[in-house]
Amino acid sequence: MTQLITLGEFIIARQHEYPEAKGELSQVFGAISLASKVVHREINKAGIANITGDVGNENVQGEQQQKLDVYANETFKAALANRGLICGMASEEEESYVEFTHELTKGSRYIVLIDPVDGSSNIDVNVAVGTIFSIYRRKSPPDTPLTLDDFLQKGTEQVAAGYVIYGSSTMLVYTTGNGVNGFTFDPSLGVYYLSHADMQVPENGRIYSVNEGNYIHFPKGVKRYIKYCQEIDPETQRPFTSRYIGSLVADFHRNLLKGGIFIYPSYAGHPEGKLRLLYECNPIAFIAEQAGGRASNGSKRIVDLQPTELHQRTPLFVGSPLMVKHMERFLEAEEAALSA
Repeated sequence: MTQLITLGEFIIARQHEYPEAKGELSQVFGAISLASKVVHREINKAGIANITGDVGNENVQGEQQQKLDVYANETFKAALANRGLICGMASEEEESYVEFTHELTKGSRYIVLIDPVDGSSNIDVNVAVGTIFSIYRRKSPPDTPLTLDDFLQKGTEQVAAGYVIYGSSTMLVYTTGNGVNGFTFDPSLGVYYLSHADMQVPENGRIYSVNEGNYIHFPKGVKRYIKYCQEIDPETQRPFTSRYIGSLVADFHRNLLKGGIFIYPSYAGHPEGKLRLLYECNPIAFIAEQAGGRASNGSKRIVDLQPTELHQRTPLFVGSPLMVKHMERFLEAEEAALSA
């Protein structure tokens, strides 16, 4: 008989690995888990409930906010604030960070950075979307106001990171720096069960994920790598497979399981890249590395980048380590040719 282990049981069983946490981290995950179940419920009503489409406003990045973006942001904010363990949150949907100041959160030591719904425009067409989050310890002293520096931490400082994918099933995948584990949601019982223990990305793969509609604007090194992927392999007698969903969580999750590379370079209109370092790239990079993968901006580890802005963007190349290294060699060759 299959042994059923819930997310809560799994976290409690691993608590001895973090004696300094005093059980707090498990409660933070409880808040994230609860909020994700609420968002799961709403997503599964898309089409019969009024949660699709945009709200007519732009977020701080100048993008149209979807109704689901706003709903999910408020849901996660409320769940985190009401636990009394998080002193603040920064979100892709908020212009600045939000400090929780009521008595319940006094002395709280953790902050959360979150993309409440990654790929939210896909909800209108019933395509997988996700939530991405990371957890840090605050830098400023407890019982003092939060500062921007509490949020501008390198990815190497993450205490935990994870994502929830709302697809054919809903899964929560997370790491606390000791491997990656995935939990599948059973909606009939309202429980996440361990389904993917000790997840490992294949060292190599044959899937590349990139929006080729922007190909003409990509750096030459990226163009050359894509052409390499499209060449006939002498061994398999076929090129690599192109798979691009348009939700970072969904594309990364597939490549984590099957092997592959996700590519989002800088290009005209987005010279610094488009994905957000703090809300998307750092947590995904932490998970990738803990699963044996690799994540870079083309020349440096994502988690080594020092953030200077709350909504800072960066190029992202993440996935199977051999594929990412190969991509980096194409970019290094381009850089060398420009310097010659």
